[in-house]
Amino acid sequence: MAGQAFRRNFRKRWLTFERRIFLLSLCAGAPAMVATAILLGTGDYTGSTRWTVGIIVVLAWLGFAASVKDRFAYSMRTLANLLGALRDGDFSFRLRMDDRGSLGEVYAQINEMAETLHEQRLGAMEATALLQKVISEIDVAIFAFDAHGLLRLINKSGEQLILMTAEQAMGEPAEHLGLAPYLTGKVSSVTRATFRGGFGLWSVRRGNFRESGHRHTLLVLSDITRPLREEELHAWQRLVRVLGHEINNSLTPVKSLSSSLLSLVAREPMPDDWKDDVRSGLNVISNRCDALNRFTGAYARLARLPEPKPQNVRVVEWIDRVVRLEQRLRILVTPGPDLTIRADPDQLDQLLINIVRNAVDASLERGSEHGAGVQVTWRQEFAAVDILVDDEGHGIANPTNLFVPFFTTKPGGSGIGLFLSRQIAEAHGGTVMLKNRAPGPGCEATISLPV
Repeated sequence: MAGQAFRRNFRKRWLTFERRIFLLSLCAGAPAMVATAILLGTGDYTGSTRWTVGIIVVLAWLGFAASVKDRFAYSMRTLANLLGALRDGDFSFRLRMDDRGSLGEVYAQINEMAETLHEQRLGAMEATALLQKVISEIDVAIFAFDAHGLLRLINKSGEQLILMTAEQAMGEPAEHLGLAPYLTGKVSSVTRATFRGGFGLWSVRRGNFRESGHRHTLLVLSDITRPLREEELHAWQRLVRVLGHEINNSLTPVKSLSSSLLSLVAREPMPDDWKDDVRSGLNVISNRCDALNRFTGAYARLARLPEPKPQNVRVVEWIDRVVRLEQRLRILVTPGPDLTIRADPDQLDQLLINIVRNAVDASLERGSEHGAGVQVTWRQEFAAVDILVDDEGHGIANPTNLFVPFFTTKPGGSGIGLFLSRQIAEAHGGTVMLKNRAPGPGCEATISLPV
């Protein structure tokens, strides 16, 4: 065992690659040397001639073997230098294509690899520069922390948020920057917070990425105070505009009737039918007040939509239950897959009732009392179920205002059915969409809910 270990160590330390090439070259010339020695020993030569020729032949033998070793070692060192330059990121070196044999092919492949790496590096540098420019100019605060909680990346918005330059903040722990609470907990949240450079309502998002094999945490903070205030202002403006319009519509006839009634009771003598006129005017005033009360009550219902109370709901039972409530028109139901969803059954009923009622109203407008004017079916699309309600009405004339509260084209309609339906669907993580059928006539309503 000791002898084997010695031989292994001897081969590793002494028999280097160049020495092996040298020994192989000597072995290649050994037959010629033996033949030369035999010829010199058997021929009729003097002793001085034999020694002279022998020394010349041995020196030539050793010289050619050393030349082969040096030439091979030079080529290997050249390759090693080029590969070292590639490893260090220097792609400007190229090998001269003097050799047309196999070594030349190796040189050509390495030159092509260097050119490819050079192009890839330029592309990566350009992409990195673009990414850094985008990150620097984007209007949200971006931070990146390493596994130890030390800052490794920050953009201009981040500098403004913590009131520190990148040079000052780089390498600082998250605790010193006031960002430690946002590196744990929910990966996406909305919170009210105060920083050195601002305060308000912030959208906080967090994710992980790897750089050079090390885990980093990306933290994105976006100030949503101003957008929310603008949206709130627009909502109030829409609310005031709608309320003002409806209240004026109710108060204008009330004011006119009140003036007429005052003029009537001020007459001398009173007309014989003055009681009928007063009674009729007061009825109109009462009706307008009731309508205004219903209108404001509808707004209150929209604002008090309760949170869903999820239960197991079979889609086939839900649709059958709602369809039986509609007696004005026969509704054709095409069964779909037997699915069960988690939802609030009462809210789902209200959602589908509004959609089916609108479909029946649209079909009746075209005189479809005796036909299958409304069709209902459902299908599964990946992780959602789509309930399709088709009617044979005139279609959608103004798609822009479909889900605007209190917008309606129906005489006596409230204009909250579709808006309320969309609210219910979105509260369950779903959507409601309406579009004209192609080919028409009619409209197709699609209710998408998660399975």
